[in-house]
Amino acid sequence: MDKQRFITEPARDIRVCRQVDLCVVGGSCTGLFAAVRAARLGLRVLVVEMDNCLGGVATSGLVNVWHKLMDEDEKKQVIAGLTQEVLERLDRVGAVAVSDDPKRLARYELNTEELKIELDRLAGEHGIELFFHTLYCAPLLDGDRLRGIVIENKDGRQALLADFFIDASGDGDLARDVGLTSFRYEHIQPPSPCYRMIGDSEGISISGLIQEHGAEFGLKDDWGWDCGVPGLPGVMFRADTHVFGCACQRARDLSLGEVEGRRQVRAVMDILRKYAGDRDFRLISLFSHLGIRDSVHYESLYRITGEELMVGAAYPDTVAQGTYPIDVHHSDNAGITYRYLGGYEYVHNDRCSPPQVNHWRTDGDYARYYQVPFRTLVQDKVQNLIPVGRMINADAGAFGAVRVMVNLNQLGEAAGTAAYLCLHRGCPVWQAYGTEIRRLLIQGGSAL
Repeated sequence: MDKQRFITEPARDIRVCRQVDLCVVGGSCTGLFAAVRAARLGLRVLVVEMDNCLGGVATSGLVNVWHKLMDEDEKKQVIAGLTQEVLERLDRVGAVAVSDDPKRLARYELNTEELKIELDRLAGEHGIELFFHTLYCAPLLDGDRLRGIVIENKDGRQALLADFFIDASGDGDLARDVGLTSFRYEHIQPPSPCYRMIGDSEGISISGLIQEHGAEFGLKDDWGWDCGVPGLPGVMFRADTHVFGCACQRARDLSLGEVEGRRQVRAVMDILRKYAGDRDFRLISLFSHLGIRDSVHYESLYRITGEELMVGAAYPDTVAQGTYPIDVHHSDNAGITYRYLGGYEYVHNDRCSPPQVNHWRTDGDYARYYQVPFRTLVQDKVQNLIPVGRMINADAGAFGAVRVMVNLNQLGEAAGTAAYLCLHRGCPVWQAYGTEIRRLLIQGGSAL
């Protein structure tokens, strides 16, 4: 193996392009919702995003489902805030379909092309500046305080200064570079290459054809899912396969994973061309980013566990609530496990067989929803930084539930509110009162 080589980059002056109150690295809904909450409280906010749109996995990854806002009994609303606001905005333009089936996990199906536009408008209405096609490159630290970050875009290498930073980059690139302690699970939930296709699937099982003929086209035994796209009859969103063994926080793995994902989608289309008879299925759009579920996590003051989540443990600093089950895509076999608040568990071992049903609790005293405390977001090394998103400090079980968008959306709102409170009080993040953040969130429309 070649020895690692280094070159020395000459020192140079970097132009300061902006100075704001809050800089958010990453324009997912988590990141944008943090920005909006902070802007509503009076902060000047800028969002750095490497893609050309907001929305993250929902838009660039094509994942067009949000889960229910009600508790398990369908009696109490436990999620509101910006998630509900955006759903209402999409409904006004016919870009969301709502399921009345209380057992359906994908309660809301979104037209994510319309979502891109609504998120742009939401940012604009709050005076949030957007830097698209912009890469975060390095932190500018002054002791235990972030002074700024270095970015690269069409204008070259620049410095962006801010009083507070939120890392919503997914993999926690800023958190890594300032030296926060990271960890990974033994079994990483693999990403899915998502796509949309059009065709008449009435009377045939696409999943069945993939399971029967996948090996012929180089597909492993696997598990997947699909749903519709509002306003587009005959168009299906599909996530039929996984890219196994891909460490998505590494450049080479991510690149190879994207290529493998597109190969898998072509394999599915080839199966349909050969075995779906005279059905005319057409691929109409591919992910521009893999649907990444899991990569790296960062330590904080508190690690939430699956056990406390599933029994509905309550906290004085609760900033997010949910009902989505613990959902673990297996990394070592073709399956997925769903563990529900109601005490039962479904284990799917392949695409088509009925799930194995287990009971993890039989006393009938189940929680109607779960809670996530603010302290899971609080690190104690950098005064003015909050990492938020899928890098959350949770065990593998809790992560399986908290990682979905309707939950991370709420944590983004909490991070933006906390940024305002820290600047308003002139305190480091570890001295921010979670109860005060919760109060501000409720005032701003959260269902806590």
